[in-house]
Amino acid sequence: MILGVGVDLVHVPRIVALTRRKGYDRFAKRILSASEHSDWLKLDKNQTDICTRFLAVRWGIKEAAYKAFFPAVKPTWKELTYQGHVNGTQVKPAVFYHPVDSLDSRKVGSIRASISHDGDYVLAFVVVGVPN
Repeated sequence: MILGVGVDLVHVPRIVALTRRKGYDRFAKRILSASEHSDWLKLDKNQTDICTRFLAVRWGIKEAAYKAFFPAVKPTWKELTYQGHVNGTQVKPAVFYHPVDSLDSRKVGSIRASISHDGDYVLAFVVVGVPN
């Protein structure tokens, strides 16, 4: 059974505008989990397209996840972690939920994610199952 479905469409120039106002690192610290932030620190900040896409993907997947979790759970940015690469190798997209309140983890089941990007757009799709 499904707890919720969430979809988000990110217009990448919007992320560019946000990062210009707040700065890449400040924006990254706001929305990235600890492990995502570790990956962020490894990126070459001179490659702005890669940095922007990195942030846009995480923004979109977390927005979609929030929509899928709500109203059972209201996760924060940092409680959600997106994984699309492991040791430089692309893997099936995944979202992991690490709630501050351990009781919240009992309110959600499996999480499935899909992400697609083309040009100025990132599309994120998340389905959350009910717990067993």
